Amino acid sequence: MQDRAEQRRGRAEEADALLQLLLAKACDALGVPTEGVALVAVGGYGREELSPYSDLDVMLVHAEGYPRIDELAAQIWYPLWDSRTKLDHSVRTLAEARDAAAADDRVALGLLDARHVAGDSHLTLQLRSVLMADWRRTAKSRLPGLAQACRDRASSVGELAHLAEPDLKEAYGGLRDAVVLRALVASWLVDVPHPVLERARRDLLEVRDVLHEVAGRATDRLVADLAGEVAAGLGLAGRDELLRHVYATGRTLAHVCDVSWRRVESLMTKPPRSRRRQRTGGPLLLALDEGVGQHEGEVVLMPDARPERDAVLGLRAAAVAADRELVLSPAVCARLAASAADLPEPWPGEARRLLCALLGAGHGLLEVWEALDQAGYISRILPEWDAVRFRPPQSAIHRFTVDRHLLETCVEASAMVRDVRRPDLLLVAALLHDLGKALDGDHSVTGAGIAARVARRIGFSEADSDIITLLVRQHLMLAQVATRRDLEDPMTVDMVVGIVRSTETLDLLEALTYADARAAGPAASSPWRMRLVGELCRRVRSELAGGGESMWAETPPVPVPVLHQVVGVGRLGVTVSDHHGDLRVNVAVPDQVGTLSTVAAVLAVERLAVRSAVITSVDGLGISQWTVAGSPPDPVRLRDRLAVALRDSADVVRRLAARDSSRPRVASRVDLLPEASETATVLQVRAHDRPGLLYDVTAAIAATGADIRSAHVSTLGAECVDVFYLTDRHGAALEPEDARTTAKSVLDRLSF
Repeated sequence: MQDRAEQRRGRAEEADALLQLLLAKACDALGVPTEGVALVAVGGYGREELSPYSDLDVMLVHAEGYPRIDELAAQIWYPLWDSRTKLDHSVRTLAEARDAAAADDRVALGLLDARHVAGDSHLTLQLRSVLMADWRRTAKSRLPGLAQACRDRASSVGELAHLAEPDLKEAYGGLRDAVVLRALVASWLVDVPHPVLERARRDLLEVRDVLHEVAGRATDRLVADLAGEVAAGLGLAGRDELLRHVYATGRTLAHVCDVSWRRVESLMTKPPRSRRRQRTGGPLLLALDEGVGQHEGEVVLMPDARPERDAVLGLRAAAVAADRELVLSPAVCARLAASAADLPEPWPGEARRLLCALLGAGHGLLEVWEALDQAGYISRILPEWDAVRFRPPQSAIHRFTVDRHLLETCVEASAMVRDVRRPDLLLVAALLHDLGKALDGDHSVTGAGIAARVARRIGFSEADSDIITLLVRQHLMLAQVATRRDLEDPMTVDMVVGIVRSTETLDLLEALTYADARAAGPAASSPWRMRLVGELCRRVRSELAGGGESMWAETPPVPVPVLHQVVGVGRLGVTVSDHHGDLRVNVAVPDQVGTLSTVAAVLAVERLAVRSAVITSVDGLGISQWTVAGSPPDPVRLRDRLAVALRDSADVVRRLAARDSSRPRVASRVDLLPEASETATVLQVRAHDRPGLLYDVTAAIAATGADIRSAHVSTLGAECVDVFYLTDRHGAALEPEDARTTAKSVLDRLSF
């Protein structure tokens, strides 16, 4: 039995033979020559990809002044219409064909696949040569419009990989995009992985062939009523297996499109190479993080990076790419999947932090995760992902496959990380909450068991793992209780209180509930449902507010032995030591307003990323204990840098301002916590981590004249949750107006 590709070619050959006969008969009947006229197949017919009920897309091309062309066309088209052949036809000169291609991108794309069928082959060759030259000459100016048309189509039709009844042609990642990718290749501007493209295109064509056979007509929409028969025709077990096959193919094509369009965008926006060198005066490879750089708009590995030795490098590259919304180079993804060292179990703290940074990157997560997943790297770090990849949704309220729903939940959760104390727990729970859908039974129950294992494997403490497990187990509870129980009944609130047991856990569960609902779709996140969840949480929060210690209890001072180690000559001292895979930097400086911001600036300039810090004042010294990531600094050199900066910080501030100056600022949150302390003003800052963030916060505080008595600085994933205990020059809490001024000063500084 012929394979379907041969059948498609056979249909095209039959059509060719018919058109050749019709042209010869028409020319004989009218007494006109075959020189100067040609029948040309375009579009899918030109590619010899005719499904059982496909149209014939034919152009009759003729030289200027060719005699009786209208009569010739009629003698070709009418027999086809009489035989009920579906025909998309046109009659054009070379000049008219060029004009039509210039005016309409769809026409231009179809003509790129022009193939000679009958008549004057030299005319067809001239047509192909002229149109291809025009396309390559004008591609740079035309591609932005074509990209917008693809985005508009994706917005109106949807993504092939996530539609319950996908349109094989028009959906994003479908056959129309495969044609666009061929056009990008023809432009010579970007490279596209040809084998991947052709394999995905062939798979979709085979599904469409069987769909035509089952439907008995031309259609590109894989409706539910036909899916079972189509699956059987392809030798697949049923609708779910068919959808997983279509989703996987569509996801592959969509990923190739995403990468290709990002490369086109980079090509359009960058100046010529010579001008770039002249402007920058430096190399085109820009260092972004340890072992990670940027080249030609893509995140790449630095020449000396060794993923086979640095198990955390893959997550570092992914987090950097997602945070900056850059393409993670496909070559890097393939290298990581093939040769990256295995992460130890449990994961080191840096790996866990980078995973949370990746999950909290917002929309930048989607393309980076997809690139790593396509390459096979995700299966290495999270093997549980394999069971939900391309898994169709089982509920009508869900608009995405299970794996994409989990990622969309992370995107939604990333917008709420400043509403919870532990954004890392929220993001990991968002990633894991539906993994149980790959197993039989209640997916919340089975998923909780998976989440517990994963949380411990990636290095969370038992207490944190328990919270993640509870969030996954109860991720449907708030919505179910809010919509099915009487909120006026005290037992309803008591039941929820007994499950969450703390305001902190309630905040996490509420945020996860909102993120899950919004990712599912409008039906799950209706205003009515969300309002009821909010009212339930308000009542539970009120019940929980009755007692317990403040979560922002002031951190104790750095232990005295550490203080003795730090203090050096001239009351300025620095020590550096290993600390569970990170670095511990202890610093003692004269205690005065503004010194903390100078220390933070020096650490940032030294490319030391702050993970946490404990800061206090003892006997006229500002004592700070920093946990940082980066290359170990020389303590003597670091102390000398601090000494210079304490005398005059202008240089270090200038150097810090030059770093990442083009990165957009993300909205931050600054709150006063009046109930947290009776002796100090407590200021809480939640912000997206970036170099120099702590310097900006502390410099803004210093500018108001407030003194930082102590501070607790934490980096959780890509989010910083920092609490500062502030006093005036007399050591008392700030006056209310001064406190509000200080908070506004910090927020203004972070928003600038």
